Amino acid sequence: MQIEIMMFWLSSLYIGPIWVLMWFAPKHDFTKKFVGNIRLTVLPLCIPYAIVAIPEIPNILLALGSEMPTPDLVIEFFSDDKVVILGWLHFLAFDILAGRYIWMRMVACDRPIYVSTPILILGMMVAPLGFLIGILATQEYTELLPFIVET
Repeated sequence: MQIEIMMFWLSSLYIGPIWVLMWFAPKHDFTKKFVGNIRLTVLPLCIPYAIVAIPEIPNILLALGSEMPTPDLVIEFFSDDKVVILGWLHFLAFDILAGRYIWMRMVACDRPIYVSTPILILGMMVAPLGFLIGILATQEYTELLPFIVET
């Protein structure tokens, strides 16, 4: 369990500066270089995930691949501390991936920080909701209603 705890802390601490850059310096050159590089933002989170996941793959496949997941099966599956940490690492990696995507859209659409920061904070806390609002906040009306614009 020691390696899982170490991967938990390593990943949890690693994401902090990434989120801070996206929230408070979204258009700064350093943010664009660092956060804009997927090898520096997302891939380092995949390594701790892989370290924890690879030994658990047989258990994951057996638990989730042998029958249709039900709420009871998922609750039982997540009763294992290793699986909880694996789930956390999964959240961190995909939250950063989704947050980075929304940050890129916010910068590309030149959204002001008072729009981008709350949405990205929401993306960190509840990623699917933040992702949805981020997509909506970066859509142009012609993308939302393509039938209005003649092609």
